[in-house]
Amino acid sequence: MLTFQEKLSIIESFTELQRHNVSLGRVNFHYENSCYDKKNVVYHLHPNGNGFVYAGYLKGYQKDDKDMVNIWEYSAEDLQKLIQASIDSLTGEPAAEKVNIPKPSPEKQTSQRWMSSDNQILTLILEEDLWNLYFGLNLESAFETYEEAEEYLQEEGFTRM
Repeated sequence: MLTFQEKLSIIESFTELQRHNVSLGRVNFHYENSCYDKKNVVYHLHPNGNGFVYAGYLKGYQKDDKDMVNIWEYSAEDLQKLIQASIDSLTGEPAAEKVNIPKPSPEKQTSQRWMSSDNQILTLILEEDLWNLYFGLNLESAFETYEEAEEYLQEEGFTRM
C-alpha cells in the first residue's frame, strides 16, 4: 500500500490538476479544464493514505454513491491509470466514456475496509487461506473465498471504502 506522500507525489505529477488543501490535513485536486460541472478528480486524500478518485464516466470500477473510487489499496501504476482516466473522462471526448481499467484484483489485496450506512466499519483481511471479517479486534465471520465475503458484506448493506 502506498503512503500519503507516495500518493501525493503521483497525483502532483499531473500538472493539469490544482491542489486544494481542506480540513484535517486532507487534500483535493481539481481539473479546472473539465467540460462538466464536476472538477474534483482527487477527493479527500488523507494523511493516513486513504482517498478517492472521481470515476463517474468510467466503467469497471466499484464506486460509491458519489461516483468515487476508494484508492486505499491502489498500486502506483493503478493510481496513475485511474487518475489519467478520470481526467480524460472530464475532457468530454466520447472515447473517454468507454475507458475501462480494471480495479486491483482482490487476490492482490490483503485487507479492505467496509462501511455501513450508519458508519460502522468492518475490516476484511486475508489470513492464511481465509478471508476474516473483523469489527475492531473481534472476529465476526470467516469466508473461504473473497467472493463469499463480498457478497455477504453487500447483502448486509456495506460498501467498500
